[in-house]
Amino acid sequence: MSLSFSRGAALLMAGLLCVSSAQAQEPVVVASKIDTEGSVLGQLILQRLEAGGLEVENRLQLGGTSIVRGALLAGEIDLYPEYTGNGAFFFDMADSPVWKEADEAYETVKEKDLAQNDLVWLTPAEANNTWAISVRGELAREHDLESLADLADYLETGGTFKLAASAEFVESPQALPAFQEAYGFELSEDQLLVLSGGNTAATMRAAAQQTSGVNAAMTYGTDGGLQALDLVVMDDTLGVQPVYQPAPVVRQAVLEAHPEIETLLAPVFQALDKETLQRLNGEVAVNGRAPAEVAADFLDTLNE
Repeated sequence: MSLSFSRGAALLMAGLLCVSSAQAQEPVVVASKIDTEGSVLGQLILQRLEAGGLEVENRLQLGGTSIVRGALLAGEIDLYPEYTGNGAFFFDMADSPVWKEADEAYETVKEKDLAQNDLVWLTPAEANNTWAISVRGELAREHDLESLADLADYLETGGTFKLAASAEFVESPQALPAFQEAYGFELSEDQLLVLSGGNTAATMRAAAQQTSGVNAAMTYGTDGGLQALDLVVMDDTLGVQPVYQPAPVVRQAVLEAHPEIETLLAPVFQALDKETLQRLNGEVAVNGRAPAEVAADFLDTLNE
């Protein structure tokens, strides 16, 4: 009985070692979403791991969230950058307040994804790519506007203001109405330019060109055009919007086979604050540089 158990345990251990060895020998399949920021973050991960001695396979710009997330869950890819706030949808928790506080959002999605899906969330970036209101730089500097609270004070004094936004942003209870309720201001129809189907590229362009008197735009916190167009994000100090911090998400089996992944990527994402990620995205979206080139230059600065 004892001998049989020992032999079985030995066979099991040998099998586990074989699986672990095979996992360690296979390339780490790195993917990303299809957008500009996805390509930049994906290249940062890919190049950092490769420089760290890991064999990698490039599956960047694989598709939208559902495609990339599905591929990770199916084991078709090993690692990709995701946003903490998307945990609200992954786990049917859209009404939970945890997504509006950075640490709580990260810890919640990290705990749930590990328990339910054997996925590990690594160190997140400080940058927050969530819905925002941004104003022209000259307006921000002239009136010391840094936050939505500052903007509310400016509006209360009758300051000139006109926001370019999509119909969704204006009408969705989670967007402009939520900002107005939290900060105590209300924009009239004359203070809005609603662009049918408008995306942030269109709203930022309207603000930059002052279309119909526009001096502010619906944006995302890390949009690539913000710095190039001299638009300043108004900080959401009350946490109205969910926090969308990018972080690498890796299959647990892959991390166990390559534990160095965590230490290689941590300093990269720790260096990605809002302004830095805006700049990197802008190099691609505005200046037309290749994401691989932009990522390589940034990683070089970390090694200096």
